[in-house]
Amino acid sequence: MLCKEPSYVRLYKEKKLRQHVSDAMSLLAPCRLCPHKCMADRLSGEKGICQTGRYSKVASYAAHFGEEAPLVGRFGSGTIFFSSCNLFCSFCQNYEISHFKTGSETKPDELADIMLKLEKIGCHNINFVTPTHVIPQILEALLIAAEKGLAIPLVYNTGGYDSVETLKIIENIFDIYMPDFKFRDSEWARRYCCASDYPSRTMEAIEEMYRQVGDLSVDTTGIALRGLIVRHLVLPHGIAGTEEVMKFLAERISRSTYVNIMNQYRPCFEARNDPFLNRRITEDEYRRALNAAVSAGLIRLDSQMRYPAL
Repeated sequence: MLCKEPSYVRLYKEKKLRQHVSDAMSLLAPCRLCPHKCMADRLSGEKGICQTGRYSKVASYAAHFGEEAPLVGRFGSGTIFFSSCNLFCSFCQNYEISHFKTGSETKPDELADIMLKLEKIGCHNINFVTPTHVIPQILEALLIAAEKGLAIPLVYNTGGYDSVETLKIIENIFDIYMPDFKFRDSEWARRYCCASDYPSRTMEAIEEMYRQVGDLSVDTTGIALRGLIVRHLVLPHGIAGTEEVMKFLAERISRSTYVNIMNQYRPCFEARNDPFLNRRITEDEYRRALNAAVSAGLIRLDSQMRYPAL
């Protein structure tokens, strides 16, 4: 098996990781971690838009076998689900975690122990789900985990509403970026996640992520080592703007971008009462999404082939 040392391990050995932690912590007071820039003094416990103060809250962690194949492999992706979010999408399928903020406050040494436990049971990576609002807390714990020998890749599994300024701070820490691209139209983004600038911010973020890690690379067994994975959830009535999203990825990122076109949308939370989102997608809607990706020139697609492309 081809083995590659994760970037953060090199930073730790070069005694540079602590500076990244310090730089990230400085963004907590006033908080400007994400594009909201709510300016809350989170170091003093004040909660911003994300409803999170000084410490992260972890809802659950486990070896996860439902992620993309390059992450899962034989032993699973070591997922850590953080409570709350910086988007609060009205159709969120994890709304108990994001909106209702289930979970327990987790200090840095506790979060480090979770990472080490997941590595010990054989997980191929540590997969931070919804990390945007707790990046400093993750890095603070990572420093402890690296000191104790953590040495598997880190996955930045985000809703896509990320600040380029913050992403630059975590360069060479996360080897695998996995953003959502939820909406291409700002009006739908405003309606369903209260962030009309979501499309522009997400495009900037994906460009920065790609600059840092490039196309997805895997080892000889197909396990992800480094690179970009983009998730796109197909929504009813073309709300997600799939055709435009695929053109962006093919033309401004790379035709070899690993794109997961997902068909598992189901009405959750407030979407059950929304006339545009209160149903699953149709076979035709999913086929059109796949065809849009192929027509755009993308050559590395991960799709749920229950609905094959025409």
